[in-house]
This record gives sequence, C-alpha cells and structure tokens, in this order.
Amino acid sequence: MFKNFKFRLYPTSTQEAKMESTLENCRWLYNWFLEQRKTAWEERNESLTMFNQTSYLPDLKLTKFFLNNIYSQILQDVALRVDLAFKAFFRRCKNKENPGYPRFKQYGRYDSFTYPQNNKGFEIKGSRIHLSKIGAIRIILHREIFGVIKKCTIRRTSTGKWFAIFSCEVKTRHPVVNPIDNPIGIDVGLSSFATLSNGEKFDNPRFFKKEEKELARVQRQFSKKEKGSKERKEKRRVVARVHERITNKRHNLSHQLSRKIVDTYTLIAVEDLNINKMLHDKCFSKSISDAAWNLFTSTLSYKAEEAGKTVVKVNPAYTSQDCSGCGHRQLMKLDKRVYNCSCCGLDLDRDTNAAKNILTVGLHSLELSPESS
Repeated sequence: MFKNFKFRLYPTSTQEAKMESTLENCRWLYNWFLEQRKTAWEERNESLTMFNQTSYLPDLKLTKFFLNNIYSQILQDVALRVDLAFKAFFRRCKNKENPGYPRFKQYGRYDSFTYPQNNKGFEIKGSRIHLSKIGAIRIILHREIFGVIKKCTIRRTSTGKWFAIFSCEVKTRHPVVNPIDNPIGIDVGLSSFATLSNGEKFDNPRFFKKEEKELARVQRQFSKKEKGSKERKEKRRVVARVHERITNKRHNLSHQLSRKIVDTYTLIAVEDLNINKMLHDKCFSKSISDAAWNLFTSTLSYKAEEAGKTVVKVNPAYTSQDCSGCGHRQLMKLDKRVYNCSCCGLDLDRDTNAAKNILTVGLHSLELSPESS
C-alpha cells in the first residue's frame, strides 16, 4: 500500500520566489498542453496522448526559456495531470454523467508540483530537503518516514503555507488478525458523530457551526474591499485561514477517533453512505457536510488496512428501522431517539440499535454469524 507523509516547509524569500515561479510556469504549460489537445481534436480530429505531448518539451524549451529553470520531470508530470483530467472526463461521459470539459487554470489556481521519481530530484539531508533547481529548504520532520519514498509533491496552501508530501510504498506492519475476535459496528449521525454497537457514543463537535459567525464576519470585510487591491488580497487570506482552521479540526478528529477504533477492534462495520445524494436535502445538507463522514470512513479504512484489521461497508437500508433483537421492522421518525420494539419489547437507543444492525449485516457479508463473535 501507499502512504503519504506531510511535512511543513519554511523556505527563504528567495526559495519561495523560485517555487512561486515554478507554479506559475507549470500553470502556463498545463494550459498550453490543454490548448494543444483541444486544437488537435477540432482541426485534425486527432487525440493526443501524454507521450505525444512530452515529446514537444525539448523543442518548447528552445523558445520558452523559463522552462529550463524547472526540473525536467516536473514538466513531464504536468502532461500527466492533463492526461488524467481527460481520462476522468471520458470516464464520466461513458458513465452517462454530466461532466465538465477540462478547464484552463487561472492565475493562482495551480498550487502544487511533483517530483515523480526519487532520482536526484529531491533528497532529505538532516533538517533540510534539497529540491532540484530550487535549493535546500528547511523542513520540520515531526515523525519518522518509513517505507520506500516514490515521489515528492510540493504544495502551497491557500493561506501561503508550503508543505512537502512524500508518497511511500509501505507494507502492513502487523499480521492480519482474526476478524471475529473483537468486532464492532459504527453508526454515524448528526446528534452523535458516531455510535458504536457496544453503546459508546462520540459527540458531534460541529466545527463549521462554531466558526460560522467568525467566517461571516471576515467574508463581509473581504467583500467590502476593492477588487484587485492589496487589502482585498489580505482579507482573502484571512478567510482562507478560517476555512483552514475548520479543516484542521476535522482532520484531527478523524485521525484520533479512527486510531482509537482501529487499535481496539479487529473487524469494523460501517455504513456505505451516498453522501452526494444526502446533500440534496436542504434541511440537513450543511450539517452533513460539517460532519465529514467520508473523511472519517476513508481515514478509518487506510489505518485498518495498515494494521491488518478488516473494514466492511454495508448497505445502510433499514438499519434504523429493524430491531436488533428480533428483526422486526417498524417506521422510525427522525425525532424519535429511542427504539421501542412492538414485537419483542426491546427498548434501546436508536443509534445503538442501528450500529448493532450494521455489525450483523457486516458479519453476514463475510459469511460469519453474530454468535461466533
């Protein structure tokens, strides 16, 4: 499996200017490759490939001298990004979706460049990372990097911070354990962020709701500034910092909670929710986005895979309406928080009942019985 390690960079003003220049030149090349594909299809009905486009780079460097200041494999990676954009476009067309044609990158919209191979393009020496054509930049290695480093991506955030992201090929560090030793079912919700089948609950922190007033305040200040002015640019960064703070809190919650669950349980059953469809509900769309269930389940999945644990996604249909004791199904309105079974008399918290049903369905999908666990 592949795992990413993200570290903060602290470049000097000269190094930052070089990286900004690299991003802008890569943005120009991305648009040039996109225009080349568009023109080739409209004029000659020809579909270019990534290899066709990278073959133009040597001749292009003879006229566009600024490309010589960029490591060659970074330029090749730009062609790869254009190719992936078109592949995603054609895949959506094939699936009869309504895709948007790949768009040109506006100024400031290209925020990362990649060294695709660990081959003299970048090297970590002590507390610095040496980047080809840029220099030795101070890096904060707050954790150990394990595995084989395959590529390095330099990314600029909307708040102006720089990060180095290493993609490493790692092996699972623990043997695969018996999934029925200690299984658990998880029901995600809005009143409680997550409820386990053993009755344990984790509160929903509602990070966006807590920051909503502050966000509205800085957005009002931003909208009052004149377009194109220095003050408007500064206020845009203030708005970005509020969004970044909310994002960091969500990531912190997902990582801490998923780590706790993975370290405790061997089999984890979660709901396979269609979040995009759920966001069409105007009453709960903001709260669902704020909960960030997809982030939690994806974090849980890769941590479990690395630890040799099992995560199974189950169909969430009727998990809130079925009785976890006898299987009787009855209608449950959202405001009813306790499940009272009219058949067997079960009296249980609504979310705990759903989590038990999720665990049962997960065990059945693996052809295991609840009694065996």
